[in-house]
Amino acid sequence: MAMRMSPNCITILQSDEIFVFGSNLAGMHGGGAARLAYQKFGAIWGQGVGLQGQSYAIPTMQGGVETIRPYVDEFIEFARLHPQLEFLVTEIGCGIAGFTPTEIAPLFEHAKEVGNIYLPERFWNVLK
Repeated sequence: MAMRMSPNCITILQSDEIFVFGSNLAGMHGGGAARLAYQKFGAIWGQGVGLQGQSYAIPTMQGGVETIRPYVDEFIEFARLHPQLEFLVTEIGCGIAGFTPTEIAPLFEHAKEVGNIYLPERFWNVLK
């Protein structure tokens, strides 16, 4: 299986690319990748989940890793249903939320089989 890697630093998107970032449920996109999503890629202030412009929010600030799983599962299904788009996943949960790739990457196990999801290198290193 080919490892589809998202770039380490995303500053521009093609028209079919979606920036996937970690958010909070309140949609207060004030820092990290969420701030970039709000400033450049169409994230909507006050919307903490799902597709917004050329970004997709996955909440990571509401508790432990298991509270993130349903949102990751929802994202993977969304990506599967939208094969015309490419989803560039950032290291969600590994900045302000304080998790590590070792904790978050396993949530993306089922993303490995979805051809339009690109994961960070440090997630792939865990999933290999």
